[in-house]
Amino acid sequence: MNTVKMLYGYFCKLEEFLVSLFIAVITFLVFISALARGLNHPLNWATDISLLLFAWLVFLGADTALRKADFVRVDMLVIRFPEKLQKFLYYFMYVLSIGFLCVLIRFGIPLSIENSKRLFQTLGISYSWATISAPVGSILMIITIILKLISHWKDKKIVVESKEAI
Repeated sequence: MNTVKMLYGYFCKLEEFLVSLFIAVITFLVFISALARGLNHPLNWATDISLLLFAWLVFLGADTALRKADFVRVDMLVIRFPEKLQKFLYYFMYVLSIGFLCVLIRFGIPLSIENSKRLFQTLGISYSWATISAPVGSILMIITIILKLISHWKDKKIVVESKEAI
């Protein structure tokens, strides 16, 4: 079990590194592309690479953000509810999110397959490399949510804004 935790830790660090790298590369490419366009030498390939990286950035970044923090919620309202309702809402929102992510997987995979013949204009690679980011990212977020639910179930408490609320 410790090996699985260690491998998952390495995976999380890799995912965070990729998110940071993708943000830096996209920023650089958009800046250089704008300069080149201003000099009448557009870099069309930079737009395609930025689009591809952005698709992955969205879903990998969402998983990273989900792992580091809980859902954005209106704590001013939730903390006024009874303790049992707070617990119910906490688990209910995560289960609802898993359902939504399953829908993304269900429709994302056929979309990726359908886009296999569509190519990025300048890169010559399949557009499926961008569209597969939705199901892959959704699977990663489901894993993160399940791990959070297990962790909170074991602790029997819910952390709100770094303070124990329950």
